[in-house]
Amino acid sequence: MASGGVFTSLSLRTYRWWFFGNLVANTGTWMQRIAQDWLVLKILTQGSGLEVGIVTALQFAPSLLLGPYAGVIADRYDRRFVLQLTQVAAALLSLILGGLVVFGHVQLWHVYVLAFALGVVAAIESPPRNIFVSELVPGRLVSNAVALNSASFNAARMLGPAVAGVVIALVGPGWVFFVNAASYLGPIVSLIVIRPSDLLPSTHVKAEKGQVREGIRYVKNRTDIIVIMAIACIVSTFGLNYQLTMGVMATNVFHKGAGEFGLLGSIMAIGSVAGALNAARRRYPKVRNVIIASFAFGFFAIGAALAPSYWIFALALIPVGFSSLTMITSANAAIQLSVAPEVRGRVMSLYVMVFLGGTPLGSPLIGWVADNISPRWSIAIGGIASLLVAVWAALWTKHTWNVRLTYSLLPPRVRVEGPRERAQHIQDSQDSSDSSADQASNTAPSEKIIAEDDPPKTAEET
Repeated sequence: MASGGVFTSLSLRTYRWWFFGNLVANTGTWMQRIAQDWLVLKILTQGSGLEVGIVTALQFAPSLLLGPYAGVIADRYDRRFVLQLTQVAAALLSLILGGLVVFGHVQLWHVYVLAFALGVVAAIESPPRNIFVSELVPGRLVSNAVALNSASFNAARMLGPAVAGVVIALVGPGWVFFVNAASYLGPIVSLIVIRPSDLLPSTHVKAEKGQVREGIRYVKNRTDIIVIMAIACIVSTFGLNYQLTMGVMATNVFHKGAGEFGLLGSIMAIGSVAGALNAARRRYPKVRNVIIASFAFGFFAIGAALAPSYWIFALALIPVGFSSLTMITSANAAIQLSVAPEVRGRVMSLYVMVFLGGTPLGSPLIGWVADNISPRWSIAIGGIASLLVAVWAALWTKHTWNVRLTYSLLPPRVRVEGPRERAQHIQDSQDSSDSSADQASNTAPSEKIIAEDDPPKTAEET
């Protein structure tokens, strides 16, 4: 169901501080991503997509290794304090890399080590960051806040890569890392301004044995979450490698420089911001939204791979960004809103683990494809994989959950109907019959309140 306004959560002071603080940090993060890839691609190697893939894999590998334990940290400890520590740690790592580059001491293994260290910080930070919004906004606005977080991240993506490209061209990539370190002051200051008394009550669990296994058992019993995780894993592993694929397309196919490389990220972010804002309109995303967005992403990714020129490729990235962010934001919100608060951190950590954990496997493979087959195929493979997993998910849910598709010449032309909707039709018919009977006997009909805004609790309701 669509909510009242796209920017509703920004009316709350605490969320406003968090949103704009992260907008600053996200801009620095995107600047660093471009600078790091350019450093490896053009300074430390001779245009090796494989080496860029290895660096990317090292940065995301900790999410695969530490994900479940990071979820336990998020469920046990004060998330605000954990986020403060991780922001400081990330800033220090950026300072170290910037110093190595500016003073001429950087080597490829330095980038490997620091990328892995930054990945450890990100793995610990991700679960509390994802669920911190539930302490900033009431439950009815969680989906809106999650989508606005994605919009902030991708609004920064429009600015960050373009600025990074200019800075790299003028003074080299080293100073970009210093700028990123300074950008972490945004969330650090916002977390200081947001006092513990400003936060909504949250659930924390005591330290006990078997809490990781408890989170895994919870997910095993939720087929809706499993479907979402399967889609996210495949799309992320093979499709969401655009920092790598845009780099090799810009340099090896279209023979462009740092400025044009950075511009591609900014153009793609136009679609990403639009996708996030579109998702912000929907209060309770469902599995069907994730499946449709995955299919759309695969279709548009294949189109981008076939683009004959730099500018057509750049424009093709807009619908790619739109569909990918619609999928990511819908998946994140659908899981958060449908799990029990006491296991939310562990469930979200498992989601982050499969979403980001596939990158260490996919990035080197996609990099190898770009180097040895074709940069275009490195994008097309991700599109094909996304199409296939979307088709599988649609067929599986249709069979397992007894979902039906109905068609009409009038809008809405395609209607997805599951057990929940059919049960609602039956209830509405019964209510209508009861109402007629009550009117016939001059008795006031009993009022049936349908809580349309209640989030789904079971697979059959998604």
